[in-house]
Amino acid sequence: MRLVLVGALLTALSICGPAHAADIAAGKAKAELCVGCHGENGISQLENTPSLAAQPDLFIQWQLVFFRAGTRKNEQMQPVVEQLNNEDIRNLGAYFASLAPPKAPPDDNPDMSKKGAQAAVGRRCASCHTDNYAGTKGVARVAGQRQEYLVKALRDYKTSVRSGGAMAAMADVAYHLSEEEIEALAHYLAHL
Repeated sequence: MRLVLVGALLTALSICGPAHAADIAAGKAKAELCVGCHGENGISQLENTPSLAAQPDLFIQWQLVFFRAGTRKNEQMQPVVEQLNNEDIRNLGAYFASLAPPKAPPDDNPDMSKKGAQAAVGRRCASCHTDNYAGTKGVARVAGQRQEYLVKALRDYKTSVRSGGAMAAMADVAYHLSEEEIEALAHYLAHL
């Protein structure tokens, strides 16, 4: 009897196939909504606007869900996320994750990068963002991100302006950062 049930279950699963696999092409088409702010191929040219290229799939998905739910607030994002359904969010996550990361600019201040690297080690940033700061799953890629955006994000976490995923962990880390450490850490990460 058990073999019959197991066989029936396996047959049903093989007929159904994977549920809601992401469609990168559909994500690319939907990403046309994002180009004005986040740039062609997900590489932002606007101050205080993050690049989305090569962000982990789940990170993009969670942020869109947080914006849509109102947990994260942004005037420019609100009208965009209101148009997105769950399938759009899955497709956008897959699309942005498939893109090449932004190229880091040349490091014009190695001393500041050294201070930023020390701050990163002291705050154990790699324990969540990975050793190369490329992020993973629901954790952001911070390597090569726009420097002024990283400064803004760290300040927002420090002052509890930003909420959403990882809020508790990031607020705890950022709260203890001095302004000098925020600037140095953002410089270091932006130039990786």
